[in-house]
Amino acid sequence: MTHTVIIGAGPYGLSLAAHLAAAKADFRIFGKPLTTWRDHMPKGMQLKSDGFASNLSAPDPDSTLKAWSARNGREYDDTLIPVELANFTDYSAWFQTRHVPMLEDRQVVSLARGPQGFTVRLDDGEQVEAGRVVMTVGINWFTHVPEELKALPPDLASHSYFTRDLGDFAGKKLLILGAGSSAVDMAVLAGEAGADVTLLARASFIRYHEVPDPDAESWLRSIVHPSSGIGPGWRSFMCSNAPLLFRSMPERLRLRATRRHLGPAPGWFMRGKLKAKTLLSHTLESARENGGGVLVTAHGPDGMTRVAADHMIAATGYRPDLRRLPFLDGGLREQIAHVAHTPRLSVNFETSVPGLYVTGPLAANAFGPLMRFMVGAEYAAPRLAAHLRKMAAKKQAVA
Repeated sequence: MTHTVIIGAGPYGLSLAAHLAAAKADFRIFGKPLTTWRDHMPKGMQLKSDGFASNLSAPDPDSTLKAWSARNGREYDDTLIPVELANFTDYSAWFQTRHVPMLEDRQVVSLARGPQGFTVRLDDGEQVEAGRVVMTVGINWFTHVPEELKALPPDLASHSYFTRDLGDFAGKKLLILGAGSSAVDMAVLAGEAGADVTLLARASFIRYHEVPDPDAESWLRSIVHPSSGIGPGWRSFMCSNAPLLFRSMPERLRLRATRRHLGPAPGWFMRGKLKAKTLLSHTLESARENGGGVLVTAHGPDGMTRVAADHMIAATGYRPDLRRLPFLDGGLREQIAHVAHTPRLSVNFETSVPGLYVTGPLAANAFGPLMRFMVGAEYAAPRLAAHLRKMAAKKQAVA
């Protein structure tokens, strides 16, 4: 019997485990560490999050990316230097070794109600009984692909999550769907690798982040346009610094804010790098196989446009949905109160099923867009760890 099981080893899972480990709590954590960053982000890319917002969370103040970079001679600035993917993966590997050495690189294949709380079954057949379970799953289960592309085979159309080496498209015609960070990053990297790239999007323009200007900073600007871990401006500042206030908003407003705030936007450092042909204000109509490639039809300002390509990448984002978690027992899933197929959560991230908690992207409709970003772990991990320790102490006192 284990008091707490953590499912997932991304930023939220590792951060929660680091806080629990520091308190010598009884827990186990399962998952492949930082799999999204290590295996599913394009080689050579830079993180969109600023340096100060790219930390994993631990009680030790020397565990930040800034402190690690200083010790290891890596280039770093809170806002002015983009975080290289390679630097972040090296940092996260150090963090996991330092703070979460007990991580078990095994996959959970089933989570169901058990005699003493929950039964967790692993891919090697082991069965673990847990009093409490925290699901810290990331985006890997939630890829969104337009209906028009779902009939195409993987060798002709794929989601950006499954594309790591853009060099594979050298000398080929590549069509990328989207206007956000993933789409622009891939278009630039594929073009630099020798691909003939076309970018197609519904958006009428590509909305890059503003280039940081230290000379423009002033006390007045910090009041009118404050900075936050998820972007500048008062709305982002409130979402980042007052997630409990966000949770107390009417449900309709929360859903709208989560859906609309912080739409697709490449990092400031990508400005001027995009050389691909761009077809903006175009709505995808159809896509079909055509002579070993794909033929896409889209409706634009001047009528119908057809684009032929060897391969198409849908950089079309993610849609968190409890129904898409393959390990979650159907009976347990039906017991979770939800809104838009994401769980309703207490102030301590607890679902309507006592003892079952959720953080990360699945918590965004409850706590706001902060939960869609790595920096959200700096809020969720210490708060949830304190709550779990309190629950363990209560149980021990009763026993």
